Amino acid sequence: MSPAPTVPGKDTLMTRPPTGLRAAAALLVAALLCTLTSACSGADGNGSGDRSGGRPAVSIVGSDHLGGAPVHVAQERGLWSAEGIDATVTTQPTGRDALNAVLGGQAQLGVVGDLPAVTAALGGRDLRIVADLSRFSDWRLLTRSDRAITGFAALKGRKVGVPQGTNVEYALSRMLASVQLTAADVTVVNLAPNQVTSALARGDIDAGVTFPSFYEAARAALGERYAELAFTGYTARTLLVAGPRTSDETTAAVLRTVLRAQREIGEDPARARQAVVAQSKGALQAGYVDTYQPRYTYGATLSPDLLNQLEQEGAWAKAAQGLPGAADRAALQRHLNPGPLTAVDPAAVTVR
Repeated sequence: MSPAPTVPGKDTLMTRPPTGLRAAAALLVAALLCTLTSACSGADGNGSGDRSGGRPAVSIVGSDHLGGAPVHVAQERGLWSAEGIDATVTTQPTGRDALNAVLGGQAQLGVVGDLPAVTAALGGRDLRIVADLSRFSDWRLLTRSDRAITGFAALKGRKVGVPQGTNVEYALSRMLASVQLTAADVTVVNLAPNQVTSALARGDIDAGVTFPSFYEAARAALGERYAELAFTGYTARTLLVAGPRTSDETTAAVLRTVLRAQREIGEDPARARQAVVAQSKGALQAGYVDTYQPRYTYGATLSPDLLNQLEQEGAWAKAAQGLPGAADRAALQRHLNPGPLTAVDPAAVTVR
């Protein structure tokens, strides 16, 4: 703040500076005000400051390192600066947590699963789905050999651990539906993703479904007692979502970087896997990434298949969780924001 002006008294001699000096002083004040205004305002119109050579700061939060591998490759390779942005990428334990960070304003964009996005839409949250980044279908039901669960029908009456509110819960629902069962036919135990293995080892649950990054931990913990059932009847989608205050220009710049990272994954998969391991900061082991990343299909799109799946998940979420919002196709399509992806890759947007 500037100091308060001196109010002249009756004994103060007032003099008027020459015209040229007044003009120079006015220009100097204007320049100072412009500098102060630029320093205090956000670079992208969303309240985010300038960092690193004047590039606007962009905050991105993720959950699944493999589903969001292009984002982590971009971060490891420093690809953001080519699009004039300075991105900060953080990771939450689940897509539900990542989505809450976006909706709460702690991040501008989020890499989340399809089910958390659907439940947020049904809950009336202001959410924009800007791209479907990847697809994954190689699920496992984890169990113990001494529980004699040799098919999904044997789950009836059993305790099944699952992190509720995530894609994993929907995967369990598809497993049950494949043998005409529902969640009412089992006892669902809500566990964090990293708690399923220990619950199985203690015998607290008969089976569990969790993120693929915990499959090997379960195998190691259970040893000879480890058993699993494979399931490919559900394709989980990793979405890029934007908060209500994130501009389309910022989102398009992030998408351009993501597409470049996707090309690098295709050109040098081994190097891309190394980048994901490095960005996981010890959360992922190289063996797991080498095995499972090739099972993801990458490519930023907005397709009719995505909208069909969102509609199916919306119907399930309303029935299973009693959510109030509309789950019809038109209602869910209003949460798609195709503008940024259309600007970057028009052929990738086929939903109408």
